[in-house]
Amino acid sequence: MCYSAQLVADYRKYVRAFGARIDFDEFARLFMARADGARIKLPKAIEDEFVTGGEGDVADLIGRFRAGQATTLEQTLFAQRERLAKADRALQLKVTKAASESKRIATDKIDHTMRKLEDLWRTTWKRRDSRFFPGDYAPVIVVEDGQKVVKPMRYQCRIAGKPASYDTRFPGTYNSRRDSLDGFWRPLFGYTHGILIVDAFYENVKRHRLEGRTLREGEEEENVVIEFNPNPQHPMLVACLWSRWTNGKDPDLLSFAAITDEPPDEVVAAGHDRCIVPIKPENVDAWLNPDPQNLAFQYALLDDRDRPYYEHKLAA
Repeated sequence: MCYSAQLVADYRKYVRAFGARIDFDEFARLFMARADGARIKLPKAIEDEFVTGGEGDVADLIGRFRAGQATTLEQTLFAQRERLAKADRALQLKVTKAASESKRIATDKIDHTMRKLEDLWRTTWKRRDSRFFPGDYAPVIVVEDGQKVVKPMRYQCRIAGKPASYDTRFPGTYNSRRDSLDGFWRPLFGYTHGILIVDAFYENVKRHRLEGRTLREGEEEENVVIEFNPNPQHPMLVACLWSRWTNGKDPDLLSFAAITDEPPDEVVAAGHDRCIVPIKPENVDAWLNPDPQNLAFQYALLDDRDRPYYEHKLAA
């Protein structure tokens, strides 16, 4: 399954490449909910694109959220500096395990908080700014009223009509297996298809599998994160399913899952057993306008996939 990915955050590229409309109202609704305290996460790169693009209300909502975050972080910083000073005073009198541990924790939290404050206002791009994880929001291309539209969606799909508890009962629903499209995912497959644009994806693998060996006697399994990049390098148009969930009282939830399939040999050799399915550019329109009466054609589009060679390396 796709543990995380490196998305293309610049919404102008979606417009130029696909003639897509950006759903600014949906983005504004999302940013407003977050500014009002909703637990919504999305990559910094998406925010930065709206801020640098001068997108009026959306940029203002991002600024409001960041100001609130800055206040919270500064309060945390003040509290941890007080804790550090208290621990230092105690250690001057007597070295104890409790005071030493308190100093370590305070120092770590100060460093972490300082990095978050720096990231909050930083304007220079870093690769981690575009990376998203399950539960985060990402821009997805769908078709609405015959036009391609880019909407922000949560990377964990809650199928319409299912209870909110599905999020915890089925935590792996950020990916939809190809062999379950006509089962678990039948309410969406053939009806609501999307495209997610990514430059790379990441997977958790076992170190011994990555190294092509069995566990040594007494050795415990160790997880490592691998970054997969397509060769030749190009944006990958990942096939997705999506849903609009509503219950009549809570805000609507737009969410999606990336389709995965059996992996090519080079991904298997790196120690992983699934792989995303990139759609060929010439098949995008057909994928985004599915016919539920012709699922065989939809499967054919998934089989006729973009097939780069996936180079891999340990993630930084």
